[in-house]
Amino acid sequence: MHSIKPTGAKLLVKKNNFMKKTLVDLFEESVRRFPNNTFLLEKTNKVFEPTTYKQVQEKVYQLGAGLQALGVKKGDNMALLSEGRNMWVIGELAMFYAGAVNVPLSIKLEESNDLMFRLIHGDVKYIMVSGNQLKKVRLIKDKLPAVEKIIVFDPQETYEEREIALAEVQQMGDEWLKSHTMEEFLAVGQSLQNDDIATITYTSGTTADPKGVVLTHRNYTSNVEQARTLVNIDETWRTLIILPLDHCFAHVVGFYIMMATGATAATVQVGRTGAETLRNIPLNIKEVRPHFILSVPSLAKTFKKNIEGTIKKKGAMTMRLFQWGMAINQCYYGDSNLDSKGLRACLKPLVWLFDKVIFSKVREGFGGEIRFFIGGGALLDKDLQKFYIGVGMPMFQGYGLSEATPVISSNGPDLYRFGSSGKLVKPIEVKICDSEGKELPTGELGEIVVRGENVMKGYWKNPESTADTVRDGWLYTGDLGYMSAENLLYVKGRFKSLLISSDGEKYSPEGIEEAFVEHLATVDQVILYNNQSPYTIALLVPNKENIRTRLKEQGLDLSTEEGRKAGVQLIDADIARFKKGGDLAELFPDRWLPSTFAVLPEAFTEQNGMMNSTMKIVRGKIEKAYADRIEALYTAEGKGILNAKNLESLA
Repeated sequence: MHSIKPTGAKLLVKKNNFMKKTLVDLFEESVRRFPNNTFLLEKTNKVFEPTTYKQVQEKVYQLGAGLQALGVKKGDNMALLSEGRNMWVIGELAMFYAGAVNVPLSIKLEESNDLMFRLIHGDVKYIMVSGNQLKKVRLIKDKLPAVEKIIVFDPQETYEEREIALAEVQQMGDEWLKSHTMEEFLAVGQSLQNDDIATITYTSGTTADPKGVVLTHRNYTSNVEQARTLVNIDETWRTLIILPLDHCFAHVVGFYIMMATGATAATVQVGRTGAETLRNIPLNIKEVRPHFILSVPSLAKTFKKNIEGTIKKKGAMTMRLFQWGMAINQCYYGDSNLDSKGLRACLKPLVWLFDKVIFSKVREGFGGEIRFFIGGGALLDKDLQKFYIGVGMPMFQGYGLSEATPVISSNGPDLYRFGSSGKLVKPIEVKICDSEGKELPTGELGEIVVRGENVMKGYWKNPESTADTVRDGWLYTGDLGYMSAENLLYVKGRFKSLLISSDGEKYSPEGIEEAFVEHLATVDQVILYNNQSPYTIALLVPNKENIRTRLKEQGLDLSTEEGRKAGVQLIDADIARFKKGGDLAELFPDRWLPSTFAVLPEAFTEQNGMMNSTMKIVRGKIEKAYADRIEALYTAEGKGILNAKNLESLA
């Protein structure tokens, strides 16, 4: 590739008294300030190879010029379907230099209809796709007449109609740049304004069909500025992005914030399959030695299980030391760094000792440099957070959603309180409202409503949902929460998934559901339901392995009807722990606990559409899929736990 010398053109200009700050501006500023810093780390063979900010710029210019030569015009929508890798980042930035809009797609989309819906609804004209994902596009491309070209990142033995190799587009870019001035090339990217669309991000949602969240360039750059008020990251930091880059959280915090600070973003080595890529994560963490990692509860639980498994293998004495040290550390650190330690300060020498003997070794498994995790997606369990602070790798809860680009609040090293979602980014406005939209006082529970430059432009081709969600610039999140006297945000679940009793009283089910999964060995997944009905019911996925283990003690097995009846009764006995007389009684109001339950035949997964890409349960789809079971549970026959459907689901 020939060397490209950017012009000294000033990219930051005043417009209508507002500073122009697009993602192109942000990238150019970072290259100017940190040309020789490593921006991207990628492992394609045996080691991670660095690419500097200047080198990334050259690759972006080359591909951006290639897109212009290919015919991409300002305002064209392009899809990007790929695993996290250098070309994902370079591809998106190149789109912006051609004036295009990125429609990032999840590699977890397995159903052709799900992918096709987004490509058609998103008015996609060009697709960038990795070799691993190409077959998904080939299966449906005959139904995509609007798609003009499919750019394939990885070399193929043969190319089908409308497909073109990345190398060919790059060559076209080299030729275009030879015959045009740098000013001509940069003109398109420089013409972008704050309100121009950067991405259309489809959310799988938790209650309805996917919507295309329209995010502008200023949505992104403002949220970068906002999020940086919560955590101090400098150019020496590294992160390993283990979440998909189409995930808004990873997109902003893992990529753009690192870019803004001159820091380094590594991606997980791409395997031949999704499972192989996941297996690469532990090794890649040791190799990259990240300073922080973005996570979601499911990954955090996996890491915890692996840590405990490793300690257990070292023998009973090591396990006892680990447990003693964990108890001491959790007591010392408490639930917050806002509280005085008091007499707990006396534990500091023991904290140091156990850290040297045990916990520093645990952290070596994560590269030895990690300072914290930040959790997004579903709410983190408080006990999970206490585990991680015990091993010296605190896991801080954050809160946001795609419609807010996404960061709204987070805990961090400077301030944290477990159970909260931390302090708000600055600047942002937040209010808590009741069902009528009336603002509530501090401490009262209601819908979280936010306003700021990070609030989306709207939903793509969906004015009705836009008008319902964004009113007078305020984003109605659909999430339930409150602000504390300490100005910390507490998120308590979905505002629109409330349990509603027959007398109109409302209650959020998430806390109960999380407690069931945490404490009940017979239950893997669960949602509660009560739509102005006389009693609450549960739709649950059983943990058959644990049920079989307990039945074996009774000489029973799920292969017999007697065993299946006993299995259902074990589930019922577990749930009874939360009711009067149980060891977990008084945790929740009895009226909101399930009076009966349906045992479901399959787990909630991304593949069946009952979980989204952030591992949140999609209530609407579950309720729709099991509408007949829900209806039956409100009949005299169906209310009995030993009904035929429950026994059948345990077979």
